[in-house]
Amino acid sequence: MGELDEAAIDEAMQNSPDEMLGLLADLTGATDPKLRALAQQLAGRLMLDIGNRGRTRPRGVGKMEEQPYRPDGGDIDIDASLDALGEVKHGLALDPERLRVRGWAKPGTAFCLMLDRSGSMGGKPLATSAVATAAIASRCSEDYSVIAFSKDVVITKSQDVPKSSEKVINDVLTLRGHGTTDLAGALLVAQQQLGRSRAGRRVAVLLSDCRATVEGDAIAAATGMEELIVIAPYEDHDEAKVFAERVGAKLALVNGPSEIPEVLARVLE
Repeated sequence: MGELDEAAIDEAMQNSPDEMLGLLADLTGATDPKLRALAQQLAGRLMLDIGNRGRTRPRGVGKMEEQPYRPDGGDIDIDASLDALGEVKHGLALDPERLRVRGWAKPGTAFCLMLDRSGSMGGKPLATSAVATAAIASRCSEDYSVIAFSKDVVITKSQDVPKSSEKVINDVLTLRGHGTTDLAGALLVAQQQLGRSRAGRRVAVLLSDCRATVEGDAIAAATGMEELIVIAPYEDHDEAKVFAERVGAKLALVNGPSEIPEVLARVLE
C-alpha cells in the first residue's frame, strides 16, 4: 500500500485518460494516508496539465460601466441610483445594494464555476469537476470563483480572495455527492460572486444535469446572468438542454473529464 506506479499511470493517460483520471480521483479519498497524499499530488498535477489545454490570452480594452456599489468601486452613478437616493429624502434607510457606481471594467474575463455535487461524486464525475476547476484557473488565475452545490451552496474559492490553483483543485477533490439540488441557490450565489469582479466579460459556467429538486426559480436566477454556459454529461443531458434553451445559455456536452478544456475553449469563442 502507499505506492503509485507513475510509469503505468502515464501509459494509462495515453490510452484511457478518463478512466485513469476517475481512478485517481477516487484514490484521493483512500484510507491509507500515504496513498491518499500521493494520489492528491499526482491528480492535482495531471488535472492542471490537462486544464491548461485550450487556454487563450485575454483580449479587449477596458471601459467605464455601471456596476453594483462597492466602497472602492468609483463615483456614485446618480442617474442609476435615483430611486435609492430619493428614499433617503423621505426618511428611509439607504439600501447600498440599490446604489450603482461608474467603475472601470478590466479587459479580460471573470468566471464563476458551479459544480453540482448532488448526485454521484466519485470517479469520472469528480475528476470532471476537478479538471473543470483547473481549466478555469488556468484561464484566470485570480478573478474566478468556484462553488459546489447540493442542498447547500459552498464557496470553494471566492471571487476576490487569492487561493492557489493546487489548493482549489485539492479542495474540489474532497467533495462527495449527497443531497438534493438547489440550482436556483447556486445561480444566485454565482451572480453575487461575479458582481465583485470588474472584468469586461463575466461568465458563469454550470457543470450539471440541471435537474433541480429544491424549490426555487432557477429560470429567473439564470436570466439574471450576463453570460451562462451549461456543461452537461452526454449520457444525461435532456433536462440541461431544456434549461439552456429556456434561459438562452450555451450548452456543451462532455463524455469525460479529458474533454473539458477543449469544450470550454469552443463555447467561449
